[in-house]
Amino acid sequence: MRLAAAGVESAALDARLLVEHYTTTTRTDALARPDREIADEIAEAVEAALERRAAGEPVHRIMGRREFYGLDLKLSPATLEPRPDTEILVDRMIPHLRAIVARHGRCRILDLGTGTGAIALALLSQLAEATAVGADIDPGAVATAIENAHRHGLSDRFEGIVSDWFSAINGKFHAIVSNPPYIDAQEMDSLPPEVRLHDPHKALHGGQDGLGAYRAIAAEAGRYLEPVGLIGVEIGYRQREQVAAVFGRAGFTVVEAAKDLAGHDRALIFKAE
Repeated sequence: MRLAAAGVESAALDARLLVEHYTTTTRTDALARPDREIADEIAEAVEAALERRAAGEPVHRIMGRREFYGLDLKLSPATLEPRPDTEILVDRMIPHLRAIVARHGRCRILDLGTGTGAIALALLSQLAEATAVGADIDPGAVATAIENAHRHGLSDRFEGIVSDWFSAINGKFHAIVSNPPYIDAQEMDSLPPEVRLHDPHKALHGGQDGLGAYRAIAAEAGRYLEPVGLIGVEIGYRQREQVAAVFGRAGFTVVEAAKDLAGHDRALIFKAE
């Protein structure tokens, strides 16, 4: 197989995903009608996609979409690919936000560095009483998030704003969530090529020590939180103590720490002291 020969570890899965994407078929279709003919232009599109994958482009970048928390999200050059690790933050925030809804009848969420809108839209899909603002410094990312909200019928509860962290944000929120850039300068050079060459660097690079975004969020979050408000952030697997210290100096305490499926520290939730 071409992808296996090119060293793609998930060659069989990636080939199937690309074929199904361009032929708009499913695995069931392939089993039921393995001799099904496809149009020449579709066959050419599949061949081109396989060439791109063999050259190292991530399969979901080629497809232009990726699933996150059951939502099929469009990708763009301005956005990270939403990844399963980030679902840990969504999982752990939901019970806290449901408790807020139970007490107050509503929940207003701010998603900083929203990208595709993944975190905000996943939370809205699970909390009918919630509304969200998705903020990102990149207009292309905001446009992508707004389109994803529309695709999933969440536009009436989601607002996209171009903002450098809190610079264009108004009002107060019951929760601030973020998967900020947290890769430090040294790690940037050692990222897998599929990440380093295809994800936007400004959505990855967290400054010399990887903590720049956390400092920016912690410094101003208190002004935008309701008294019962929470902050939930994704973290790098070696950053738990450092990130907790950054927020601790800003007057926040850890409510919950969560690990990913590999047992690595992945998310922290804070409240004001």
